[in-house]
Amino acid sequence: MNEPIIRTQQLFKSFPSGDRRLQVLRGLSLEVERGEMVAVVGESGAGKSTLLHLLGGLDRPDSGTILLSGREMGTLPPEERARFRNREVGYVFQFHHLLPEFTAEENVALPCLIRREPMEPARRKARQLLEELGLGDRLLHRPPELSGGEQQRVALARSLAGDPSVLLADEPTGNLDLHTSELVFTLIRKSACRRGAATVLVTHNERLASRCDRVCVLEEGVLCTLSGSRYKFGWESPAVKL
Repeated sequence: MNEPIIRTQQLFKSFPSGDRRLQVLRGLSLEVERGEMVAVVGESGAGKSTLLHLLGGLDRPDSGTILLSGREMGTLPPEERARFRNREVGYVFQFHHLLPEFTAEENVALPCLIRREPMEPARRKARQLLEELGLGDRLLHRPPELSGGEQQRVALARSLAGDPSVLLADEPTGNLDLHTSELVFTLIRKSACRRGAATVLVTHNERLASRCDRVCVLEEGVLCTLSGSRYKFGWESPAVKL
């Protein structure tokens, strides 16, 4: 068995809600191995995006541990956590968040430039990724000149620019039609597998979730395995697996 790239144990997370706190995660644990793709499904408000924010170092848990590639995210100072995130974590959001004044190539090269890579290698890597994702003829187009599916593919290329060991995707096909959703999902899967990234995909699309290596349901603050048409809670093991 491969060593997990993502390993979380007993994550708790709550948010202020009036004069109380809303408990979202209640002792959640998860392991994801290199090259594995795990779908996380659940009702709206269950905490799926919260989980991705914690995994990506965008937020911190109230308690519990998050190990990414052997590094404990909760103990890293903010600046070091940001550098680690830039180098190790790729994030694909439901909305592409591309910079409208930049070309597709410039948007994809941006993470490399942030980590102070020279301009020409960064642009060369951007061009290679865009060509790999079928956008070789859109390098100099700006986001308003691209279709929704093309914009999301540019966002995927940007998330892969740093060769991340972890790929997090938050409803990446939520705003796309059926055909484009299938295309973007297939590209995410192939790109992550080729690079050996550990991938966590949050989705409401049961068809796409079923094509992942594993499906976990986030319910009542913990992850459950999906078994047939019924949920099976994984209380016995801190790492929930099918």
